[in-house]
Amino acid sequence: MYYLYSFYLNVTVMRKLLYLALLLLTPFLAARAQTVSVQMSPPLSEGLAENVGMSSERLERIDHLLENTIANADIPGAVALVARDGEIIYHKAFGMADIRSGRELRTDDIFRIASQTKAITSTAVMMLWEEGRFRLDDPVSRFIPEFANPVVLETFNPADTTYTTVEAKGEITIRHLLTHTSGIGYGIIDADERFRMIYRKAGIIDLFTTEDISIEENVRRLAVLPLHHHPGEKYTYGEGIDVLGYLIEVISGMPFDRFLRERLFDPLGMDDTWFYLPPEKAGRLVPVQARTELGEWVPYESAYYDPGYPVTGARRFFSGGAGLSSTAKDYATFLQMYLNHGELNGIRFLSRTTINFMMANHIGDLWGDEPDSHLGLAFGVLTSKGQDRGGQGSKGTFNWGGYFNTQFFADPREQIIGVLMKQTRRQVSDNTAWQFRILAIQAADD
Repeated sequence: MYYLYSFYLNVTVMRKLLYLALLLLTPFLAARAQTVSVQMSPPLSEGLAENVGMSSERLERIDHLLENTIANADIPGAVALVARDGEIIYHKAFGMADIRSGRELRTDDIFRIASQTKAITSTAVMMLWEEGRFRLDDPVSRFIPEFANPVVLETFNPADTTYTTVEAKGEITIRHLLTHTSGIGYGIIDADERFRMIYRKAGIIDLFTTEDISIEENVRRLAVLPLHHHPGEKYTYGEGIDVLGYLIEVISGMPFDRFLRERLFDPLGMDDTWFYLPPEKAGRLVPVQARTELGEWVPYESAYYDPGYPVTGARRFFSGGAGLSSTAKDYATFLQMYLNHGELNGIRFLSRTTINFMMANHIGDLWGDEPDSHLGLAFGVLTSKGQDRGGQGSKGTFNWGGYFNTQFFADPREQIIGVLMKQTRRQVSDNTAWQFRILAIQAADD
């Protein structure tokens, strides 16, 4: 009886000490709007495949895939990561980071993740939504007045880039921006040449830049330009998420990069995720490479791509749609927070109820009739049809990719994360995105 009583006292004391620690920690977190969670999922850590119901022998099939793809000159190199149940069970680098210099890839190398930035920006938006700062169907003009009274392109004269417009049927809402249904396009990489010309004339920055310009300046220019279509009527991939980056600045009163650093990256331990790399990390940035007609990999050159980004330049433009660089482990950490229903290491970033809502279909059939995936508020989400087609994961698996050939997926049912990092353009026979997902999922051995 004495030992039971002593054990009870020790447990009681420990609970009181833990409660006191949480009380002391709460003001620190509240200042950054994080909250302590009763859930205590540990940070991602290295583990053994067999301990989480995976086969290390089957995971080695990823080795063969990437080694053969590199040998065939389909990619110069790649970093692949697989995690399950919060443990990294596969994390390897293959091939070259830079063929010119002969530098081999390392697992901690940093990649431009381009459109994988969108999920991070959308997460930040929903963190502010959880604080009751706005409703998703509020017009964005409530916060950025230049978006009031939007217009839709009617006619266009390519000879002098003049155009006529009609009044839009409604305002652009925050939900429209999150789901690419606002009618805002993508300028230089837009499929519609008319908008490429209009955006170029207006000096719109599409993706990222080393120029001395802020996202506020860019968004205010963008706000007065015509839309592809009436808000909510169609899906048009565009700069809506960049607008949300500036919206975060307006609502939070903080620069966008600082908001992400304090509210997401530092608490999550994502120390290698930046818009502009600190000097001590710049040497780990992987150059973007392109394949020539002879099958050789050379530095990528383009009229609108600055190879100095994200190291040189003014370092002022924080693109919410395409501006971040990161590592495979950092991005897997971000995804693990989602698999944990919005929590990591005892810190609550989003509510489980919010994440469930975010994963719902928010644009109906605007992606087409019965597609494999629907669009949530931060990711593409696999449907039952996509699951039954095979090779993509369970229903509810969410994913996206980046312009420079990076991909990820996270399967909530199987608790599997896969991240594949490359830095290429103009590749013509790289099938590793879908092959890697199959090989990661087929390694389940439970």
